Amino acid sequence: MCIRSLVLATTVTAVALSASATPLNPRFDYTVKESHNVPPQWSNIGNPDPLHHLTLNIGLQPNDFESLEHHLHQVSDPSHPRYGQHLTQEQVHDFLKPADETFDLVRAWLVDNSIDPSFCNINTARDWITVTLPVATIEQLLDTKYSVYEHQDGTRLVRTTSWSLPQALHEHITTIQPTTAFLRANPKGKTVLDVPIDVDLAQAVKVADAANTTTIRGACNFGGMTPKCLRTLYNTINYKPQVPNNNSIAFNNFLGEVSNRSDARTFLQNFRPDAVDSAYAGTQISINGGAYDNGTAPAGIEGNLDLETILGLVYPTPVTLYTTGGEPPFNADKFTPTNTNEPYLTWLLFLRDQDLSTIPKVISTSYGDHEQTVPPSYAKTVCNQFAALGAQGISLFFSSGDFGVGANSSCVTNDGKNRTAFMPSFPASCPYVTSVGGTMGYPEVVAYDTRNGFVSGSGFSNYFQRPKWQSTAVEDYLDSIGDQFQGLYNTSGRAYPDLSAQAYRYLVWLNGSVRSVDGTSCSAPTVASIFSLVNDALVAEGKSPMGWLNPWLYQSGFEAFTDVVNGSSIGCNGPGFGASDGWDAASGFGTPDFEKILDVLGVGVS
Repeated sequence: MCIRSLVLATTVTAVALSASATPLNPRFDYTVKESHNVPPQWSNIGNPDPLHHLTLNIGLQPNDFESLEHHLHQVSDPSHPRYGQHLTQEQVHDFLKPADETFDLVRAWLVDNSIDPSFCNINTARDWITVTLPVATIEQLLDTKYSVYEHQDGTRLVRTTSWSLPQALHEHITTIQPTTAFLRANPKGKTVLDVPIDVDLAQAVKVADAANTTTIRGACNFGGMTPKCLRTLYNTINYKPQVPNNNSIAFNNFLGEVSNRSDARTFLQNFRPDAVDSAYAGTQISINGGAYDNGTAPAGIEGNLDLETILGLVYPTPVTLYTTGGEPPFNADKFTPTNTNEPYLTWLLFLRDQDLSTIPKVISTSYGDHEQTVPPSYAKTVCNQFAALGAQGISLFFSSGDFGVGANSSCVTNDGKNRTAFMPSFPASCPYVTSVGGTMGYPEVVAYDTRNGFVSGSGFSNYFQRPKWQSTAVEDYLDSIGDQFQGLYNTSGRAYPDLSAQAYRYLVWLNGSVRSVDGTSCSAPTVASIFSLVNDALVAEGKSPMGWLNPWLYQSGFEAFTDVVNGSSIGCNGPGFGASDGWDAASGFGTPDFEKILDVLGVGVS
């Protein structure tokens, strides 16, 4: 990360630049690169301190992303001879690196604005430049004006609604953030929804201890979800990982969330005693000052949910905990560098430069926000980074959201027309991730909970067109619903979720006591865990891990899923997409059966 000189230097720079140009008197060669309207529920409350620091991520146009995309589809298509032959990190970097002309032009632009590139962070592929600058300098650099915006919940961000570049740079820079992105990735405590405990804890523990319980009804109380129930329901109960030293799984924490390993140990003592020693065995990786479990930090319910769910399902597979810093609310500290919550880019740029052998091949992320809170350029650029990971054999699972087709108060567009519309979620809408919806009960139905308003998220992207691998399944579903919801969603957009799992009343240990939570934050780590076990079985037979899942899922993998045909993703003060036979926009292809997945893949179970 590049932090310019101290107070005197940054002040001199800002003064020097102001002598040559101001946002009110723009330089003649600057034109607007991007504009993005303020999303609903945000208000401009004033100006930031001109010396407040922001960390800019400058994305450079890749030289050959189209070829990377072409290779990704080949190695992810089970009918292609190259299926499973994932790219090396060096190959991916070769596709993503910008042309020399692009890099030289952007570097010259920074120098012309008195920004020394030698103090900046340039990633290995040279397609991202990270530089920390005071707001006043950024305003000159991008010919713009920043403001402090406040969300109705109190979150504050320093953002602008439009920024410019010299015309000659428009084709060379993909995005610069933080500028117009109002993504919050959901404030902590809101990604999972707390509910009262409906089960006798002692009885739940007793069921978990019953080694001879083999039926779903015997292993499950659906008012209090446990690892024993999930392992029985999704048919992993009899599988013991064969090559845990050659396989691993990870999950993401953002927004100050901490996973408390002491709580995880207590959880495992009660619900997976044979795995209790794994609680402290996980690898913690802090990115950009992300929170760290040092034994004293208070736990986060999201972080504990992910850690406890995954440990309860994949033991003895190693688990990695990524924690990325960058957390609202904005604090007006003049000289403290902040990225005010651009979590995905920060995490992705870190991950892309790590030794590929150290990156877990399955990663679960239970965060998201409305797609319209970010400009299309940001969404596309971040989605392309997910594609780069998929090409290297990494499976990315994202929760589909917790408010159906949209929370009742949020279903208004920010396109200047203020239309009522369903609200797709990002990154769940990116085609290069696998989006996980939520179910409940048995037989499973689309999850909802009247106590807290939880409904499994679903939708159609307004930014990403429907990919070919999804066309048949989605178009069959659209034919079945006809004109229902006409005008409320993009009928040609990438549809999600892709699949589902239980998302109702998970028991979680938090700060020494048990809680019950809902949300697709439950189902995402559950599905990720199942596919981590799938990878274990593949690697044990000398085969490649799954990597980007979606082409396989829509071509043949769906045969291993239990169809969910009842329930609906209600929202926006009305009905939402309903479940039906086959793929649907409420539950995807339904829920996984581990042993059937291995059968479809032609993998034996030892």
